[in-house]
Parts: sequence; C-alpha cells; structure tokens
Amino acid sequence: MGSDKDVEKSYSTGEVVAKLRRLADALEAEKTFEIQIAGERVYVPPYATVEFEYQREGDEEEVEIELKWKRR
Repeated sequence: MGSDKDVEKSYSTGEVVAKLRRLADALEAEKTFEIQIAGERVYVPPYATVEFEYQREGDEEEVEIELKWKRR
C-alpha cells in the first residue's frame, strides 16, 4: 500500500504556460503526462479525469485544475 503525499509548488508564468501546453498535448494524444513537482516525479495517465473548481471566499477567488486517477 502506498503512502499518502501532498506536494505543492508555485511556478512562474512562463513555466506554467509550458506545463499546460505539455499537458494539453498529452491529453490530446492520449499519452501519459510526466511532471516534476517540488522534486517529486508524477506520471499522469491518459485515463485521468480533469476537473475545474472555482471558489470565492470574501475578497479572494481561486480556480483549481485537478487531475485525478486511480493507480492500476
């Protein structure tokens, strides 16, 4: 059984643009998307689901793009 993990990292606008382009290309080609987040290498399979979430609290707003999958 794998251990739980929670890794977060902020990126520059240019880095985000490059990562989103690679993600879009991988999704379109139905290929695994590979990304390194704070030193942790993650492989997102082509069967992952993508969710967009919007949240507003007081004067703060947030949009999250979430990719989810079960390990096989």
